[in-house]
This record gives sequence, structure tokens and C-alpha cells, in this order.
Amino acid sequence: MEKETKIVCLILGGGAGSRLYPLTSLRSKPAVPIAGKYRLIDIPISNCLHSGIRKIYVLTQYNSRSLNAHIKNTYHFDHFSYSFVDIIAAEQRPGSERWFQGTADAVKQTFAHIESQDSDYILILSGDQLYQMDLREFVNKHLESKAEISIATLPVDKNDAPGFGIMKVNEDGFINEFVEKPKASELPKWVSPVDEKSKAQGKEFMASMGIYIFNKKTLIRLFEENPHHTDFGGEIIPKAIGTGLKVKGYSYNGYWTDIGTIRSYFDANLDLAENIPHFNLFDDDKYIYTRARMLPPSKFTGSTILKNSVVSEGCIIHAKELERCIIGNRARIGEGTKMKNCVTFGNDFYESMDDLEHPRHGIQMGIGTNCVLENCIVDKDVRIGDNVTIIGSESLEDQETEHFCVKEGIVIFKKGAVIPSNYELK
Repeated sequence: MEKETKIVCLILGGGAGSRLYPLTSLRSKPAVPIAGKYRLIDIPISNCLHSGIRKIYVLTQYNSRSLNAHIKNTYHFDHFSYSFVDIIAAEQRPGSERWFQGTADAVKQTFAHIESQDSDYILILSGDQLYQMDLREFVNKHLESKAEISIATLPVDKNDAPGFGIMKVNEDGFINEFVEKPKASELPKWVSPVDEKSKAQGKEFMASMGIYIFNKKTLIRLFEENPHHTDFGGEIIPKAIGTGLKVKGYSYNGYWTDIGTIRSYFDANLDLAENIPHFNLFDDDKYIYTRARMLPPSKFTGSTILKNSVVSEGCIIHAKELERCIIGNRARIGEGTKMKNCVTFGNDFYESMDDLEHPRHGIQMGIGTNCVLENCIVDKDVRIGDNVTIIGSESLEDQETEHFCVKEGIVIFKKGAVIPSNYELK
């Protein structure tokens, strides 16, 4: 990316995140932990920083306290730099008393803050996706094509296509048509030319990744001409194409997944424990930035099987078996416990010796002794007693109790949940 390119990035924090409930009951979607020690917001911010994009706004409106704290404690730049990562929360002000009504409305309502920055281009990213993209290349392709808007695209199959904005791209890479979330019956007319590998996999539809570059003047014009439009994919993009603006497709063929549901979140985390995961955390050139907590190294005592698991900092683990697990910071797992296909967030703090001798609710924070947990997500500061057996499976009905939920066969323990000793669910 050329030095003189003036670009500001906006990361959309999304809505209430109801499909990720209960993980979003006390935090916004971008603040949901991923891979044990990170937050989802760290992914797009790290992509930006590796690409030399250092003026970043995060737009949010739901449960933003923990997100604010994470960004404040993580992203520090020197005093002689114009770099920043700032939160812009939805706010009532003269002329608008509404919360964000959609992706475009979020940008429109906060544009007064953005205009204060000297920029020619606006890069728009999502705060709940897992991918590693060289955004410099994306920006350079936009500049070379002299497009007014560019959209990052990836090929998808007919099963996934109805969940995306789908487009048709001409031989020069410009987008002629765009439809948001087409019906399955309409898909045959939206087939696009793709590479041989994608075609062999049945991925013949070009989908929007929700990643855009707008020329700033173009974006201002679109907002002025369409004051009631609130969504980019459903309204602004089709309008731009329909009025003859130059809209370019940028084809991306790397790993990308949208963290929109409990199942997609669960699968994306567990994939990180594979021998060769789709998303590479162990890359000197693309490492993920996050808060430096200065925690001690993790300690294992008595574990006999540790297989395909990712363990974060500061953990005290006596477990007998951990298989395909993601273990968060400060996690405590008791002796004899077996865990398989589990994502744990760990704890926010260590209990004192007095707390350990006289624990709240009679249960120490963490996972007790001789437990069996499978297909579970364990939020922060959970207290699970001894001899607890909880095995998630598709045979379990979706349900919610005071301390946990079951969704798609996955058992999700709420933050601060208390599970008494000898409890069983399977």
C-alpha cells in the first residue's frame, strides 16, 4: 500500500449477537474470547496492523464495557504517532435518537467522527470473522482498478449461498449484479465463473465477505442520495451497482469463517487444536495481537493424556485427560477430570488461599475433580463441583436453565455459573 494512501478502517461490532447467546449476554460479539487468550476483535485489528492500516474505529452499541476495557488495555501507540484504535458507541444526539439500524446506518450515524480524520478511503470490516488477509493487497487492487467501491468475495456452495450477499462478476472483475441472501430456488441464475478447485468443490457462487472499501466521496454521495437506506448488502451496494458506479470484486481464497452462531463458534475454536488448523496462530509474520497479561506459565500435574489441545497462560491443570480442548487463561481443572471437545474461557482472577479454603457456594472456581465434560463451552469464572458428568450431544433438547444453555447439542455454561457436585446431564 502506498504511503500517501489515506485510509481509515471501521470495524462493525454487529448487533445484539442473539445467535451467540449466552456468550453475548454480558459482552458484545467482538469481545467474545477466541483461541483461549484472544478476543474476536483482535482478528480484524491484527489484520489492519500487519497491513499498515493504523487508524481504526470500532463501532458498537451492545454490552460494550468489556470491549472498551480490552481495547484500552491492549492497543497503545507512541505519543508521536497518529495511530489509534478507538471505540465509537451508538449515541443519541441532535437529529438522531435511534440506535444503529444496520451496517450502513452504523457508519452513517458515526460519520461525523470519521470525517475528522484526513482520509480518502474508508475500509469497512466485520468484528466477528476469523481470517488472515493482506489488506494492503486489497487496497492496492482497489486503487489499480480505479473502482469507487470494492468488495472482498469468496466462492461458496449452494448450501451456504442463501446466507450471503451473492454477486455476478464480469471478465474484468467488476460486479454487474448483487442480491442479498437469495432463495435457494433463485441460485441457478447466480452461478459465476470460478477457479477449477472451487468448481470441483461445488463452490460456484461469489459471496460477499462483508469487507468493503469505499472512496470517501462515493460513500458520502451514497448516504446523501439514499438517506433512508440502513444496510450495505441489502440496499447500498445494489443501489450503487444499479446506478452505474464502478464496483470491483476482490477474490479471496484463504480460510474465512463467520462467527455467527454457537455451532460456527465452537467448530472454529476446536479447529485450532488440529495438527494443521485452517487458521494459523503460529506465524511470525501474522501473529495476533492481544492484551499482554504478564501471567505465569501454565502448570500440569498428574495429567496422563494431553492430545490436540491449546492451553493458554496461567493455568493450573491436574486433569487426567484433555483431548481437543481450548483452555483459556487462569483455568483450573481438578485431578482425575476428563475433557473432550471443550472450549473453556478460564478465569478473570486467581482465588486467594482463604477463598480456596472457604469457597463461595462451597465450590472452588474452575472445574472440580473426577468430572467428565464433552462438547461444552465453559464461560469465565464458572464453578463446577466434583464428580460432575455433562456430555453434550444432538440427543439433548435445546434448553436454558439459570446456569447453562444447550444449543445444537453443545452445553454452554454461563459466566459465573455454579454446578453442584455429582450433577449429571447426558
